[in-house]
Amino acid sequence: MTVTEIGASGAPILPASGLRQFGQDGFTIVRGLFGEDETDRLCARFAALHAAGPVPGHFEPRTAGDGGAVDPLHAHPRVMHPHEIDGLARSVLLDARLREVLEVLLGEEVLAAQSMFYFKPPGARGQALHQDNFYLRVEPGTCVAAWLACEAIDRDNGGLEVVPGTHRMDLFCPEEADPEVSFAREYVPPPPGLTPVPVDMAPGDVLFFNGSLVHGSGPNRTADRFRRSFIGHYVGRSAERIGGHYRTMSMSGAPVPLPESEGAGPCGTEFAPHGPH
Repeated sequence: MTVTEIGASGAPILPASGLRQFGQDGFTIVRGLFGEDETDRLCARFAALHAAGPVPGHFEPRTAGDGGAVDPLHAHPRVMHPHEIDGLARSVLLDARLREVLEVLLGEEVLAAQSMFYFKPPGARGQALHQDNFYLRVEPGTCVAAWLACEAIDRDNGGLEVVPGTHRMDLFCPEEADPEVSFAREYVPPPPGLTPVPVDMAPGDVLFFNGSLVHGSGPNRTADRFRRSFIGHYVGRSAERIGGHYRTMSMSGAPVPLPESEGAGPCGTEFAPHGPH
């Protein structure tokens, strides 16, 4: 797998080789885009958020009732739109380094559409292979994700895998995922002849990928390692519609509302009877 390194002072963060890989495979990685001090600060901030308890509409951890076992993802659910409730999360979503790369990838001004933070504790299920734009429903075009590793991420603790080339295909109609290994109910099988490729990442690495790229993750099979990550979704300024769950804004933080597209929803819909957690 080809990756992109940060250049010397004054050099572009994403050189031509990274742009070529994004066009060819649907993804590229910028290694060390954020410092470990920055990812440590993010982890500490979300640990404090978890300790403080639920924030309705964004983060609602649950405990087992009647002596039952606690699902790791109920105790440590992902945080939806943390940039709306936390200044550090907002600053990461709108970071100038991300903006520089995204403007090269999209070829135009960028709008931020969503942020998420995943704890993915030991024993947690993953998210079956899927396409982000199945949920965002950006029209015309697609979204781009910036997936920031906040600690060492590999196959053991549920790292991502991607299916290169699927970004050139239409949105697939998902099958139903296995709820034993996926918290989301949608599953897109790899098209014939294409194989998922695992993506190992170090703290501070950022994986950028096209919204039509099929990707997902398996369970965290470790006993003592989390897989914390911060994800932003972005669209080009030429986008005309997006799902109502997503509230677009410029990279300076000014609201830029877009009309609502049809068929959209939160990025990964859970089996839980009370909706996304």
